[in-house]
Amino acid sequence: MVEPLEDMPPGTIGFRASGHVTAEEYTDVLVPAIRAAVDAGEVRMVFAVGPRFERFEAGALLEDSKLGVTLGFSHWHAWKRTAVVTDVDWIAHSMQMFAWMSPGEVKLYGLDGLDAAKAWVAE
Repeated sequence: MVEPLEDMPPGTIGFRASGHVTAEEYTDVLVPAIRAAVDAGEVRMVFAVGPRFERFEAGALLEDSKLGVTLGFSHWHAWKRTAVVTDVDWIAHSMQMFAWMSPGEVKLYGLDGLDAAKAWVAE
């Protein structure tokens, strides 16, 4: 499941992934919020992957790839800061390996750093 994070600073967006993440959640929850941020000219996002996370379904990974092309690479200038908050090892390692490909600044936090991540994306 993907759901919006509560108590995000003004001008930022945030999401929490848990359980199974589906393609529909990407298109229904993530895409509209990210499109609105791109249209406003600044994407400052927190993406938290909690301890109850199980997996991204294949369709969700496809939607993530499409999102990266349509709203990521084609709107590179709009992406300011993205914080990934997780204690899931493979996600943390993936972010460390591929952060250089992401638009804007990217920073990794452990789950205990959620408040710091929110503050950092808002700077």
